[in-house]
Amino acid sequence: MPDTPPSVPDFTQWPSFPFEGDLRVKHLDDPVPVEPPRKGEAHRECTACQAPDDAYIWVGERWRVRAMDRPTGLPMVLILESRSHLDLGDLPNLLAAELGVMTVRLERAIRSLDGVARVHVNRWGDGSAHLHMWFLARPYGRLQLRGTFLSLWDSILPPISEEKWRENLALVAAWLAEFGGRPLAEPPRIQWQAPSSIAAQSAPAESEPTEGGSLLDAIGETADPPDAPGGVPAAPADEEAPSTAQTAPDPAEPSTPQGRSIDEQEGDHADDPPAQQEEPSGEASGVQASGIEGSSGEAAAAPSQASEVAEKPGGVPPQAVTGG
Repeated sequence: MPDTPPSVPDFTQWPSFPFEGDLRVKHLDDPVPVEPPRKGEAHRECTACQAPDDAYIWVGERWRVRAMDRPTGLPMVLILESRSHLDLGDLPNLLAAELGVMTVRLERAIRSLDGVARVHVNRWGDGSAHLHMWFLARPYGRLQLRGTFLSLWDSILPPISEEKWRENLALVAAWLAEFGGRPLAEPPRIQWQAPSSIAAQSAPAESEPTEGGSLLDAIGETADPPDAPGGVPAAPADEEAPSTAQTAPDPAEPSTPQGRSIDEQEGDHADDPPAQQEEPSGEASGVQASGIEGSSGEAAAAPSQASEVAEKPGGVPPQAVTGG
């Protein structure tokens, strides 16, 4: 007598289930006597231990946070990893306590992003012996994405724009850096252009949508993490430098001081419990200071230009210059 196939479970009728139509249950394979080693076990190399810090969006003394290698369907998908090669059950008391602090801290950072309603925290551990926790952001208002199938929807939804993705990564990294550590994700660069070049420029051609690598593509059938940590890809070549249409700075004006780079900031203790929190890094203030000084320098050049125009015979009245 042939085996009767099991009936389809009731959750296939849930609104959150991403598929419809005729479904059938797969045949269940027989159990194996010995499971294969995970990454980081036996002879298999641990990709997390081999990954450099620049493959992550934020790094601390005992924890690191990395992203996918490109945008996916969800607003944010991040992975929290320990620096030490330990699994969840192997954590000593100090790291176990810090895992709770880092989980709450990263959840708050992701939930602070625009358009994020909830953050799902998952740990599978079937693919790698190195502890890694998944953080999935559910878009606000998408009630059909609630519940256990959010990782499936990440493979189905169209990927978000790369500009928005990079902005979200930079915001999360900056949030974590308020408690210490080093933020390695940078926001998308802005192409500054003079008004004359903007008017003469033709309308940009529509770019093709970026094909995203979903969470399921990364973890695979056995929930493996990516073979090479994704980190943050380099910005496109056309965004590397500001437009050449910018006015060159006056050599007579004093140069603005440069803020310290991220790589110069050492001694991060982001992973310490809240009682040992450090003061926020001074990078953000340095960047803001240079930006403010840059804007004031441009404003200071306006009066001198206005006076030169006013002194010329038949020139434009001063109010017309200052009004532009």
